[in-house]
Amino acid sequence: MDKLKEVLVVEGKDDTKRIQQAVNADTVETNGSALNKTKLAQIKQLQATRGVIVLTDPDFNGERLRKLISVAVPDAKHAFITRKQGVPENAGGSLGVEHADPAVIKSALQHLSTGSLDDKPLIFQQDLLAAGLIGQADSRQRREKLGEALNLGYVNGKQLLKRLQLFQVSREDFEKAVQQLD
Repeated sequence: MDKLKEVLVVEGKDDTKRIQQAVNADTVETNGSALNKTKLAQIKQLQATRGVIVLTDPDFNGERLRKLISVAVPDAKHAFITRKQGVPENAGGSLGVEHADPAVIKSALQHLSTGSLDDKPLIFQQDLLAAGLIGQADSRQRREKLGEALNLGYVNGKQLLKRLQLFQVSREDFEKAVQQLD
């Protein structure tokens, strides 16, 4: 198996162990939700030399880390696993990459998103309302399915529009994904 050129940014040692079972890749660990200036500088340097792929847990802290890294390294690539894919086998554990099946990790790495910004939005707030992605009783479930279909990970109603714009989801891809929800 060929070694991945990019370096994967993960939260901890257990994530690294699971990734090693799925692919041949180097990792940088943020050590949980702690992300200091030194580690951020290291990630920037890696992006400049090899490129980085952010693969954090599908939870609040994972999203927080992803945002911090996106601000510091806007051209980083992102891979996502869903909340369902990161559920531990033993009850009481927390969601995480370390619980994902190696096949899920491989698939996530094949569906990368880049976080570059475009000047003109392609999707608007009224599109989210019309699609039932915000403001409805079942909006959360619809957003989860949309996130899976577009490889965006889980995103709440307030952040959905920003995430769609950040990853430059085309109007066509958005409409196809919404049709799959119905």
